[in-house]
Amino acid sequence: MGTNLRWLDALTTALYMAAVIAIGLKFSRRQTSTEAYFVARRSVPAWAMGISLFATLISSVTFVAYPGSAYAGDWSLLVPGFMVVLVLALVGSVIIPFYRRAVGMSAYEYFGRRFGRLARVYSAVAFSLGHFSKMGFVFYLLALTIDRMTGWGVEWLIVLVGVVTVFYTLVGGLEAVIWNDVLQGLILWLGIFVCLGFLLFLPPGGPAAVLGLAWDEGKISLGDPAPDLSRPTILVLAIYGFFWYLQKYGADQTVVQRYLVARNDRQALRGVALGAVLCVPVWTLFMLIGSCTWAFYKLTGEALPATVTKADQVFPHFLATHIPPGLAGVFVASLLAAAMSTLSSDLNCLAVVGVEDFYRVLRPQAGDRQRLRVGRWIVGICGAVAVAMALLLSRTQGSALSLWFTISAIVAVGLAGLFLLAFLSTRAHARGAWVGIAATILFTAWATLTYGEERMLDLGRWNYPWHEYTIGAAGHLVLLAVGYLASLLIPPAAPPDESLRRMTFWGWLEQRRAGRALEGAAART
Repeated sequence: MGTNLRWLDALTTALYMAAVIAIGLKFSRRQTSTEAYFVARRSVPAWAMGISLFATLISSVTFVAYPGSAYAGDWSLLVPGFMVVLVLALVGSVIIPFYRRAVGMSAYEYFGRRFGRLARVYSAVAFSLGHFSKMGFVFYLLALTIDRMTGWGVEWLIVLVGVVTVFYTLVGGLEAVIWNDVLQGLILWLGIFVCLGFLLFLPPGGPAAVLGLAWDEGKISLGDPAPDLSRPTILVLAIYGFFWYLQKYGADQTVVQRYLVARNDRQALRGVALGAVLCVPVWTLFMLIGSCTWAFYKLTGEALPATVTKADQVFPHFLATHIPPGLAGVFVASLLAAAMSTLSSDLNCLAVVGVEDFYRVLRPQAGDRQRLRVGRWIVGICGAVAVAMALLLSRTQGSALSLWFTISAIVAVGLAGLFLLAFLSTRAHARGAWVGIAATILFTAWATLTYGEERMLDLGRWNYPWHEYTIGAAGHLVLLAVGYLASLLIPPAAPPDESLRRMTFWGWLEQRRAGRALEGAAART
């Protein structure tokens, strides 16, 4: 495709960027309160909320790293994605209606009501740090791919996308984010099918030859079924995925905020289910793209240039050399859509956390207009910091997907465990929770410093023995177990408050039964 993006592709990309800016401007007039800016007046239809959630979870990590992983190996890193269905089946019908009653705008309000202000601050900070790291990876992989296709400078791309994303998020609030997500989700599907079409039909022998070769060579395998925790086996990846999505759906503001924008509980459940149903096939299709890319180069005998040194670079090279004018622009737009939907959601959620969990606590007398102004400032500042992080991360070496999984597991620092402790135990209290938090921070630091061949700290037989993907899951379990035991052994700071029982699963269950009993009695009369 050369070093310059052709005019037809540039026009396609420009039209997409103009569309997202127009959507932001369209909703800017409606952003007159924090209720509108942060939860879209709780009036978003289920289908739009579901597509928004889907678009948020699919990022440029998916576009580049999933094909790169499948090209280099197999589909083993798809296993964590399957766990989203299991998590939703287990907890979706409970967590979603519970959160819609337990919090106003921020998920971490729940932790504050359950374990006090410090727990709220801790969980909000842990969320914010984790999402800052994610935003840097999203920008990095976006720039990696588009620069490979267009020859534009990585820094210029990061700044351009950052400015446009921050603009429509800042002026249009969550409504602009959600309706841009709908547009971006549709473009994303189009980009996938464009790429698959060329990968399947360009090589000699067509789809049968491509898929047959990939299957025969084990490129569509889900990995090693051995019960070994020291390697990235199916078991390790399933454990990682289960706790990752338990954290996402139980303690992540980007997802919890989607529960709150729906019109009622049923709409929220439908929207979240739709988002999960859309994600799994897209993850699978991106793995298929990676396998088909491998088969393409095997069947055609085409040599890769010396500049392509990592698996993550092969698919972008294919796009740059084999997708014709116009259609390449569609893919660039879909890549931008994937990245910008994730980034805009993160920016709005960070503003919610900043306003509700910090500013409002520090300045309870502040009016709604002041909180709205602070929220917009936070969007702008966080966007600038994310751009700066992306510029640093652009020099990162190694597999992008493995690096992403490792970082995301470490910076989670037990939020799923804290949620389980708060939600499942009526005996857990603030002091016990803090002991659990301290334990998981120490555990995570030890595991992070001592795992792997290039460990930062070598303790010999006391090094972390399992694979790095297990660190996050083990950290959640450490917090849950230590926090529960500490709550049994350490007396609470104040006498038990019976009202806190309503903030647990058992209290929610009792309230639901009581409500159904009242409904039944009313129906009989």
